[in-house]
Amino acid sequence: MAGKLFEPRGAHGIVMREQHFPGRAPISAYGNGGFRFADMSHRGSILCLPSGIHGWSVSEASEIGVETLRKALDEAADFEVLLIGSGRSIVPMAESLRFAMRERGLRGDVMPTGAAVRTYNIMLGENRAVAAALLAVE
Repeated sequence: MAGKLFEPRGAHGIVMREQHFPGRAPISAYGNGGFRFADMSHRGSILCLPSGIHGWSVSEASEIGVETLRKALDEAADFEVLLIGSGRSIVPMAESLRFAMRERGLRGDVMPTGAAVRTYNIMLGENRAVAAALLAVE
């Protein structure tokens, strides 16, 4: 199951919990289908939000939209810019997503994942109100 970690709990069996790093951290590496941050690695796509870094079940740029970015949109009051790393190439932002972001006062920018990682790290280092949705690349 993508987006879940398994945690043994003795006689209670296995308990599933959401993947979540409860803090903000720069991305130290990306590629090979995942990301490194805070001395950890994550396989798959991620959402970097004020509430922390979350596993994101999106694996194709065509899946990026209002519903798959619901968690980010729900936290829109806590940041101003949403960077969307769309893989190896740029894809147009869906009109419904553009409208949902504008409605919440967010500025958004779609760029290749590498550029989004670099921009996110710079803005995070400047203590700017930034979030990122980063599609994993091989």
